[in-house]
Amino acid sequence: MPPSRLDAIYRSLLLTKFFTKGWGKPENLERLFEFRKIISNRSACLRLVPPDYPVEITKNELTSDCRILEGKFKTPLEYYLPGLVPDVVQNAHFQILLPLKWNDERYKPMCIHLAGTGDHYYWKRRALIAKPLLKEGNLGAILLENPFYGARKPKEQYASSLQNVSDIFVMGGCLVLETLVLLHWCERHGYGPLGITGLSMGGHMASLAATNWPKPLVLVPCLSWSTASSVFTEGVMSHSINWDVLETQYFNDGNYRERLSKMVTIIDDAFKAGQYFMQNFNRSVKELRQDISIMKELTCAPAPDSDVNLSIIREITPERQITNQSQESIPINRRTNVLNLSQPLLNKLLSNIKCELTDDEINELNEKIKIALKDYKNENKTETVNSPILLEVKSENQTNTDNSSNQTQSIASRLLDMITLSTPTSNTKTSNVPGTEKREKFDITKANWWEHEALQFMRGMMDECTHLKNFSVPYDTSLIIAVCAKDDAYIPREGCSSLEDIWPGAEIRYLDAGHVSAYVLHQKLFRQSILEAFERAKEKWVPYEEQSQIREYVEGVSAGTDEKSKL
Repeated sequence: MPPSRLDAIYRSLLLTKFFTKGWGKPENLERLFEFRKIISNRSACLRLVPPDYPVEITKNELTSDCRILEGKFKTPLEYYLPGLVPDVVQNAHFQILLPLKWNDERYKPMCIHLAGTGDHYYWKRRALIAKPLLKEGNLGAILLENPFYGARKPKEQYASSLQNVSDIFVMGGCLVLETLVLLHWCERHGYGPLGITGLSMGGHMASLAATNWPKPLVLVPCLSWSTASSVFTEGVMSHSINWDVLETQYFNDGNYRERLSKMVTIIDDAFKAGQYFMQNFNRSVKELRQDISIMKELTCAPAPDSDVNLSIIREITPERQITNQSQESIPINRRTNVLNLSQPLLNKLLSNIKCELTDDEINELNEKIKIALKDYKNENKTETVNSPILLEVKSENQTNTDNSSNQTQSIASRLLDMITLSTPTSNTKTSNVPGTEKREKFDITKANWWEHEALQFMRGMMDECTHLKNFSVPYDTSLIIAVCAKDDAYIPREGCSSLEDIWPGAEIRYLDAGHVSAYVLHQKLFRQSILEAFERAKEKWVPYEEQSQIREYVEGVSAGTDEKSKL
């Protein structure tokens, strides 16, 4: 089903921009990438937070329907990555809701609720999900204040708009370790079984945090998926990102492109390629045969009679037809050499001899094309504001007949003609334009190579730090119930690894809704899923008193065996 239009409309009404200061300091990102390798390993991460980690309770209030506790502790991340956590973020604040009386003193279930995007303080989670669960299922709740939100929000930050991309990784690192602190605190005070949940961003953070607990743990992530990369590069949230700042920083500071980009990996590229191949196998075989045939012609082709041109053409739309006057050419020839290419590169482009471009030559050609397109756009500002610019490669003396074009093109132009320069969803054609070939064009205003590279860097960063494949599998996946929206435009799932594949045994439930409509209309279903997961956990739950007895018995048997072996 198509992504929800309501999601897109709702996001368009919000004027906030994310990452207005850029990626964050390169040295900070490097430290975060290295630390991710530690907290994504259950045994290594568990050693970072001792069971007796100090927690201070600052409030204990009895109300008519529940007992409310509030407390705080220093986030463990500050000890391991000093200087990365802002001062105001360092103290983790939380609120606990307890029933006035437990239905069973041996069974005191407690669920940690993590905040979604824009969920500041405790009131929203308390009213919509924590108190109803307390009433419906005698289920206690811990509401953890999100880093960079509420009492932990830096003064210079506007609302929920994180200023740097690195902030979201600091947020995730804080929440993973802070959740371990709270789970240890619950065990010390006799609460259990334990669980964790969250909606949207809170759901994904809950998934990351749950991977590091070494015991059965209820996990109910709502409206989230396997990675945050699609959220920031494909979903409606991607339109709220200041891409101009990110692209400028990426190319102006070589640290991002030369060092940091090599530290991250896009997880689902192979998956997407395989999926596309299977969907288009027959067409791919046909195109492969055509390409082989054309390549044979290229290697045996006669010397070209003409030079190569780069034609810049405006997009064809139903509202506006293109005329001959709308075309302009940037000629690549030995006479004018408008792009000011070096002589060796120019000779290669116009040669019919089989050859390869070096990395320096590729970079030179990219830069010169970029400059030419920029100059063109500057000269035609009033004409191109509302219409994307399209790039075409053809020969000077090209005619409408395929036979003549094959004889006059150079190797460079004919190779470029083999490439379909368009996105899979594009329907733009040039069949109505005199002197152009019948193939789709590439919208350079949406996918310039420099924009594409910055976008890929964002994908790689997000996959590196948030993809569930990079983290341990939760201890007991049978206690996982994930609730997803089929038409979610905030959390695109297509092309991403499925939760079923990453967490075998987990149950995934789908709603016929978008992100916003699911949040507004299906709170009851989220609560039902949480209660059902805790019922499953209750069947496996061993009260702490019995756990102690079993532990003492096992230790006693082990000690007796050791003594017998000595005798």
